[in-house]
Amino acid sequence: MECWVAAFNAGDMETIAGLYHEDAINHQVANEPVAGRENIKRMFQDEFSAAEMVCIVENLFEDGQWAILEWRDSLGLRGCGFFQVVDEKIRFQRGYWDKLSFLKLHNLPI
Repeated sequence: MECWVAAFNAGDMETIAGLYHEDAINHQVANEPVAGRENIKRMFQDEFSAAEMVCIVENLFEDGQWAILEWRDSLGLRGCGFFQVVDEKIRFQRGYWDKLSFLKLHNLPI
């Protein structure tokens, strides 16, 4: 998880993508699920091209295959993510955050 946060904060799409299984699923509940490492990489590329994002860790819990990340950003948005890690790669990720607040904070179209 520390590698994921560091890569996210660096905007390093190659490293982020390499942390996922080839057939991983990333489901940010404000959006449709994204399946496959390459599609997840494109998702992050699109998001980082639209807004400057940062992940400030509030809490990180790990138990077996699961990690829970509670985060905030520098603009005050808060959220959490659930990560299933299998064979040291992310197999499944689900994130919860307020999309409307994100769009408003970054002056993006609603």
